Amino acid sequence: MIAVVIPLTNFKLTLAYDGTTFVGWQRQASGRSVQGLIEEALRGIEGAPVAVVGAGRTDAGVHALGQVASATVAHAIDAVALRRALNATLPPDLRVVRIDPVPPGFNARHAARSKSYRYHIICDEFISPFDWRFAWHIRSPLNVAAMRRAAERVSGKHDFTAFQAAGSSVISPVRQIMFSQLTASPVSETGLEIIYRVTGDGFLRHMVRVIVGTLVEMGAGRLNPADMEEIVASRDRQKAGPTAPAHGLFLVDVTYDADDSIPDRNADGAEEDGPA
Repeated sequence: MIAVVIPLTNFKLTLAYDGTTFVGWQRQASGRSVQGLIEEALRGIEGAPVAVVGAGRTDAGVHALGQVASATVAHAIDAVALRRALNATLPPDLRVVRIDPVPPGFNARHAARSKSYRYHIICDEFISPFDWRFAWHIRSPLNVAAMRRAAERVSGKHDFTAFQAAGSSVISPVRQIMFSQLTASPVSETGLEIIYRVTGDGFLRHMVRVIVGTLVEMGAGRLNPADMEEIVASRDRQKAGPTAPAHGLFLVDVTYDADDSIPDRNADGAEEDGPA
Protein backbone atom coordinates (compact mmCIF):
# COMPACT_ATOMS: atom_id res chain seq x y z
CA MET A 1 0.00 0.00 0.00
CA ILE A 2 1.34 3.40 -0.97
CA ALA A 3 1.19 5.91 1.84
CA VAL A 4 -0.53 9.16 0.97
CA VAL A 5 1.44 12.19 2.13
CA ILE A 6 -0.75 15.19 2.84
CA PRO A 7 1.14 18.47 2.35
CA LEU A 8 1.04 20.77 5.36
CA THR A 9 1.12 24.55 5.31
CA ASN A 10 2.34 26.59 8.23
CA PHE A 11 0.70 30.01 8.60
CA LYS A 12 1.48 33.14 10.57
CA LEU A 13 -1.71 34.94 11.68
CA THR A 14 -1.73 38.57 12.74
CA LEU A 15 -4.67 39.21 15.09
CA ALA A 16 -6.47 42.17 16.62
CA TYR A 17 -8.94 41.91 19.49
CA ASP A 18 -10.81 43.83 22.14
CA GLY A 19 -9.79 41.92 25.26
CA THR A 20 -12.65 43.19 27.44
CA THR A 21 -14.64 39.96 27.55
CA PHE A 22 -11.79 37.50 27.05
CA VAL A 23 -10.18 35.47 29.85
CA GLY A 24 -6.92 36.14 28.03
CA TRP A 25 -5.06 34.60 25.13
CA GLN A 26 -4.66 31.11 26.57
CA ARG A 27 -7.40 28.50 26.37
CA GLN A 28 -8.84 27.82 29.85
CA ALA A 29 -11.37 25.45 31.40
CA SER A 30 -14.07 28.10 31.16
CA GLY A 31 -14.57 31.50 29.57
CA ARG A 32 -13.79 32.97 26.14
CA SER A 33 -10.13 32.80 25.16
CA VAL A 34 -8.56 34.09 21.98
CA GLN A 35 -6.61 30.87 21.44
CA GLY A 36 -9.74 28.77 21.99
CA LEU A 37 -11.83 30.70 19.45
CA ILE A 38 -9.11 30.59 16.79
CA GLU A 39 -8.59 26.85 17.31
CA GLU A 40 -12.34 26.19 17.10
CA ALA A 41 -12.62 28.18 13.90
CA LEU A 42 -9.65 26.37 12.35
CA ARG A 43 -11.10 23.01 13.39
CA GLY A 44 -14.25 23.83 11.43
CA ILE A 45 -12.15 24.50 8.34
CA GLU A 46 -9.65 21.65 8.78
CA GLY A 47 -12.13 19.03 10.01
CA ALA A 48 -9.63 18.10 12.74
CA PRO A 49 -8.04 19.76 15.79
CA VAL A 50 -5.47 22.47 15.03
CA ALA A 51 -3.01 23.72 17.65
CA VAL A 52 -2.44 27.48 17.66
CA VAL A 53 0.66 29.04 19.27
CA GLY A 54 0.59 32.70 20.28
CA ALA A 55 3.56 35.06 20.46
CA GLY A 56 2.40 36.39 23.83
CA ARG A 57 -0.09 35.23 26.43
CA THR A 58 -2.04 38.42 26.99
CA ASP A 59 -3.97 38.48 30.27
CA ALA A 60 -7.71 38.89 30.74
CA GLY A 61 -8.77 42.35 29.63
CA VAL A 62 -5.62 43.13 27.63
CA HIS A 63 -6.15 44.15 24.01
CA ALA A 64 -4.12 43.52 20.87
CA LEU A 65 -3.53 45.39 17.65
CA GLY A 66 -0.84 43.02 16.36
CA GLN A 67 -0.83 39.73 18.24
CA VAL A 68 0.82 36.97 16.21
CA ALA A 69 0.00 33.26 16.16
CA SER A 70 1.14 30.25 14.16
CA ALA A 71 -0.80 27.18 13.03
CA THR A 72 -0.27 24.28 10.63
CA VAL A 73 -3.07 22.98 8.42
CA ALA A 74 -3.44 20.25 5.80
CA HIS A 75 -6.52 21.75 4.14
CA ALA A 76 -5.66 23.16 0.74
CA ILE A 77 -6.42 26.86 1.14
CA ASP A 78 -4.55 30.06 0.39
CA ALA A 79 -3.94 32.84 2.88
CA VAL A 80 -6.62 35.23 1.63
CA ALA A 81 -9.32 32.53 1.58
CA LEU A 82 -8.30 31.32 5.02
CA ARG A 83 -8.49 34.82 6.46
CA ARG A 84 -11.89 35.35 4.92
CA ALA A 85 -13.17 32.00 6.26
CA LEU A 86 -11.87 32.69 9.77
CA ASN A 87 -13.31 36.20 9.97
CA ALA A 88 -16.68 34.88 8.79
CA THR A 89 -16.69 32.51 11.79
CA LEU A 90 -15.04 34.55 14.54
CA PRO A 91 -16.93 37.09 16.72
CA PRO A 92 -16.58 40.78 15.81
CA ASP A 93 -14.28 41.54 18.77
CA LEU A 94 -11.63 39.23 17.27
CA ARG A 95 -10.29 39.77 13.75
CA VAL A 96 -7.61 38.11 11.64
CA VAL A 97 -5.83 41.11 10.14
CA ARG A 98 -3.35 39.23 7.97
CA ILE A 99 -2.19 35.70 7.19
CA ASP A 100 1.19 34.74 5.71
CA PRO A 101 2.64 31.31 4.86
CA VAL A 102 5.85 30.66 6.82
CA PRO A 103 8.52 27.94 6.76
CA PRO A 104 7.81 24.58 8.45
CA GLY A 105 8.75 24.74 12.10
CA PHE A 106 8.05 28.46 12.46
CA ASN A 107 6.75 29.05 15.99
CA ALA A 108 5.19 32.44 16.74
CA ARG A 109 6.38 32.40 20.34
CA HIS A 110 9.91 31.05 19.98
CA ALA A 111 10.79 32.96 16.82
CA ALA A 112 9.72 36.38 18.15
CA ARG A 113 12.56 38.89 18.33
CA SER A 114 10.75 41.80 19.99
CA LYS A 115 7.33 42.85 21.27
CA SER A 116 5.91 46.31 21.56
CA TYR A 117 3.19 47.40 23.99
CA ARG A 118 1.26 50.61 24.50
CA TYR A 119 -0.55 51.69 27.66
CA HIS A 120 -3.24 54.40 27.70
CA ILE A 121 -4.11 56.68 30.63
CA ILE A 122 -6.75 59.41 30.62
CA CYS A 123 -5.95 61.97 33.29
CA ASP A 124 -9.06 64.12 33.59
CA GLU A 125 -12.16 64.76 35.67
CA PHE A 126 -14.16 62.40 33.49
CA ILE A 127 -13.52 59.94 30.68
CA SER A 128 -15.42 59.62 27.42
CA PRO A 129 -17.83 56.65 27.23
CA PHE A 130 -15.90 55.66 24.10
CA ASP A 131 -12.57 55.49 25.96
CA TRP A 132 -13.27 53.97 29.37
CA ARG A 133 -12.84 50.37 28.21
CA PHE A 134 -9.44 51.13 26.70
CA ALA A 135 -7.71 53.48 29.16
CA TRP A 136 -6.96 53.78 32.89
CA HIS A 137 -8.97 56.75 34.18
CA ILE A 138 -7.09 58.80 36.77
CA ARG A 139 -8.84 61.93 38.06
CA SER A 140 -5.96 63.49 40.00
CA PRO A 141 -3.32 65.51 38.13
CA LEU A 142 -0.04 63.76 37.29
CA ASN A 143 3.43 65.22 36.80
CA VAL A 144 4.06 64.12 33.22
CA ALA A 145 7.64 65.44 33.17
CA ALA A 146 8.52 63.28 36.18
CA MET A 147 6.90 60.23 34.58
CA ARG A 148 8.76 60.87 31.33
CA ARG A 149 12.14 61.03 33.08
CA ALA A 150 11.41 57.81 34.95
CA ALA A 151 10.29 56.01 31.78
CA GLU A 152 13.61 56.76 30.10
CA ARG A 153 15.43 55.03 32.98
CA VAL A 154 13.75 51.70 32.18
CA SER A 155 15.71 51.21 28.96
CA GLY A 156 18.58 48.74 28.87
CA LYS A 157 19.26 45.16 29.91
CA HIS A 158 18.16 44.53 33.50
CA ASP A 159 16.82 41.97 35.93
CA PHE A 160 13.17 43.06 36.08
CA THR A 161 12.13 40.90 39.05
CA ALA A 162 10.82 44.03 40.83
CA PHE A 163 8.25 44.41 38.06
CA GLN A 164 7.16 40.78 37.87
CA ALA A 165 3.85 39.40 39.15
CA ALA A 166 4.25 37.64 42.50
CA GLY A 167 4.51 33.86 42.22
CA SER A 168 5.80 33.87 38.64
CA SER A 169 8.44 31.33 37.67
CA VAL A 170 10.85 32.00 34.78
CA ILE A 171 14.25 30.69 33.77
CA SER A 172 15.68 34.21 33.81
CA PRO A 173 14.08 37.56 34.74
CA VAL A 174 16.58 39.48 32.61
CA ARG A 175 15.09 41.39 29.69
CA GLN A 176 16.39 43.91 27.18
CA ILE A 177 14.27 47.05 26.78
CA MET A 178 15.12 48.83 23.56
CA PHE A 179 12.54 51.63 23.74
CA SER A 180 10.69 53.19 26.68
CA GLN A 181 8.89 56.50 26.18
CA LEU A 182 5.99 58.39 27.71
CA THR A 183 4.07 61.09 25.87
CA ALA A 184 1.03 63.23 26.67
CA SER A 185 -1.47 65.22 24.65
CA PRO A 186 -4.55 67.27 25.67
CA VAL A 187 -8.01 65.70 25.52
CA SER A 188 -9.84 68.64 27.11
CA GLU A 189 -9.09 72.04 28.63
CA THR A 190 -7.71 70.36 31.75
CA GLY A 191 -7.26 66.70 30.79
CA LEU A 192 -4.46 64.68 29.21
CA GLU A 193 -4.12 61.41 27.39
CA ILE A 194 -0.88 59.84 28.57
CA ILE A 195 0.60 57.02 26.49
CA TYR A 196 3.48 54.79 27.54
CA ARG A 197 5.21 52.87 24.75
CA VAL A 198 7.75 50.12 25.35
CA THR A 199 9.60 47.62 23.17
CA GLY A 200 11.66 44.71 24.48
CA ASP A 201 12.97 41.29 23.60
CA GLY A 202 10.44 39.85 26.05
CA PHE A 203 8.40 40.72 29.11
CA LEU A 204 7.71 39.11 32.46
CA ARG A 205 4.12 38.56 33.59
CA HIS A 206 2.49 41.93 34.39
CA MET A 207 5.82 43.67 33.73
CA VAL A 208 4.45 46.49 31.57
CA ARG A 209 1.50 47.05 33.90
CA VAL A 210 3.78 47.25 36.97
CA ILE A 211 6.08 49.68 35.19
CA VAL A 212 3.05 51.85 34.40
CA GLY A 213 1.81 51.60 37.99
CA THR A 214 5.25 52.73 39.16
CA LEU A 215 5.29 55.64 36.71
CA VAL A 216 1.88 56.78 38.00
CA GLU A 217 3.18 56.69 41.58
CA MET A 218 6.01 58.95 40.44
CA GLY A 219 3.63 61.24 38.60
CA ALA A 220 1.51 61.50 41.75
CA GLY A 221 4.59 62.37 43.84
CA ARG A 222 4.49 59.21 45.95
CA LEU A 223 7.76 57.96 44.45
CA ASN A 224 10.77 59.84 43.14
CA PRO A 225 11.64 59.42 39.42
CA ALA A 226 15.33 59.29 40.37
CA ASP A 227 14.60 56.10 42.32
CA MET A 228 13.75 54.07 39.19
CA GLU A 229 17.25 52.56 38.90
CA GLU A 230 17.19 51.70 42.60
CA ILE A 231 13.81 49.99 42.24
CA VAL A 232 15.07 47.95 39.29
CA ALA A 233 18.28 47.01 41.12
CA SER A 234 16.38 45.98 44.26
CA ARG A 235 14.65 43.06 42.51
CA ASP A 236 11.95 43.60 45.16
CA ARG A 237 8.34 43.71 43.98
CA GLN A 238 7.39 45.68 47.09
CA LYS A 239 9.58 48.58 45.99
CA ALA A 240 7.67 49.11 42.75
CA GLY A 241 4.21 50.54 42.27
CA PRO A 242 0.86 48.76 41.92
CA THR A 243 -0.16 46.76 38.86
CA ALA A 244 -2.01 49.03 36.44
CA PRO A 245 -5.44 47.80 35.25
CA ALA A 246 -5.37 45.41 32.30
CA HIS A 247 -7.80 47.34 30.11
CA GLY A 248 -5.35 50.14 29.31
CA LEU A 249 -2.79 47.77 27.76
CA PHE A 250 -2.38 46.92 24.06
CA LEU A 251 0.00 44.46 22.44
CA VAL A 252 0.89 46.52 19.40
CA ASP A 253 3.44 44.54 17.42
CA VAL A 254 5.63 41.43 17.37
CA THR A 255 8.71 41.36 15.14
CA TYR A 256 10.58 38.47 13.54
CA ASP A 257 13.70 37.96 11.47
CA ALA A 258 13.13 38.86 7.83
CA ASP A 259 13.60 35.28 6.62
CA ASP A 260 10.90 33.87 8.95
CA SER A 261 8.10 34.78 6.55
CA ILE A 262 7.41 33.72 3.00
CA PRO A 263 5.67 36.53 1.08
CA ASP A 264 2.26 35.47 -0.19
CA ARG A 265 1.37 36.99 -3.54
CA ASN A 266 -2.30 36.31 -2.82
CA ALA A 267 -2.29 38.20 0.48
CA ASP A 268 -3.39 41.80 0.58
CA GLY A 269 -2.63 44.48 3.15
CA ALA A 270 0.63 46.15 4.14
CA GLU A 271 3.73 44.25 5.16
CA GLU A 272 4.39 43.98 8.88
CA ASP A 273 7.22 45.84 10.57
CA GLY A 274 8.79 42.75 11.62
CA PRO A 275 4.33 40.62 24.49
CA ALA A 276 3.55 41.77 29.75
